[in-house]
Amino acid sequence: MNGFELAGRPVGPGAPVLVIGEVGQAHDGSLGLAHAFVDAIAAAGAHAIKFQTHIARAESTPSEPFRVAFSHQDATRYAYWERMEFSEEQWRGLAAHAHERGLVFLSSPFSLEAVELLERVGVPGWKVGSGEVSNRGLLDRMAATGLPILLSSGMSPLAELDAAVETVAGRSPLAVLQCTSEYPSPPEHVGLNVIGRLAERYDVPVGLSDHSGTIYPSLAAVVLGASVLEVHVTLSREMFGPDVPASITPGELRQLVDGVDFVERALASPVDKDALAAELAPLRDLFTKSLVFARPLEAGIVLEPDHLMLKKPGTGLPAERLDEVVGRTLRRDVAADELVSEDALD
Repeated sequence: MNGFELAGRPVGPGAPVLVIGEVGQAHDGSLGLAHAFVDAIAAAGAHAIKFQTHIARAESTPSEPFRVAFSHQDATRYAYWERMEFSEEQWRGLAAHAHERGLVFLSSPFSLEAVELLERVGVPGWKVGSGEVSNRGLLDRMAATGLPILLSSGMSPLAELDAAVETVAGRSPLAVLQCTSEYPSPPEHVGLNVIGRLAERYDVPVGLSDHSGTIYPSLAAVVLGASVLEVHVTLSREMFGPDVPASITPGELRQLVDGVDFVERALASPVDKDALAAELAPLRDLFTKSLVFARPLEAGIVLEPDHLMLKKPGTGLPAERLDEVVGRTLRRDVAADELVSEDALD
């Protein structure tokens, strides 16, 4: 499986997982809020930030319906897309801010005009939204740049993904992300099983673009071989917008980043169970139990089960020797809670 570099960062098996904070439309058309997301996602420790670049006249018609009737100020979805637009200068400012905060800057284009705008801004790669997988013209245009492509798969059957991968193959480095376009996506539809299937089918780095609104699927995806994770981010669960239920907060994003690091370190450090048990021998003495005398007993008594108990610490005869101690004769007097030892037994 061939990995690649995205803005100088390796992506693929053996490389650290790339964690992308997806802003989408959560900025609600506010440039200031978009910049606030840059700071929040950087502070949470993510590696990349992703926006969406919409140009209403190039991608939509006035009759396009809302996916969710959420807007109190936009009469049509077309008007909403218009309100979400930033100028080229504003996109350059967001990209510069992201770079200053150490983030890879990405934005999904939804039209050829958006590809051209982002190419001028200088993105290091492309993220293809789920609704654009069948858009051959858009894929052709992105692949022509030779930049890496992160291909989402939220609404596509495998045959459609096959065609998209064929369009890109040999022209641009590629990663394919399992995704389910539900907001939020229930556990039963996350499709963790698809991650391995995509890796086998396409022999490219794979990942998860998650809409569950939690960090759990992403952590599981790392164990299953994901090289890329993308999660929607909201500054607060009280924010406005259709993607809030499918988003995580900056605090949860920090938990995800830390969790990914923990899981990666664990996966990179296979344990020899016997060797580890030997290393933990001092703790074993503290946590395990030994045979002790249940009460004071005189020399000459033949030990019976009720003469004995199991108590901490584990520095005496271990519990598994109970059967061989029962029936033996005491050589001397013993006290209650005294650890059973061979010198007390005939």
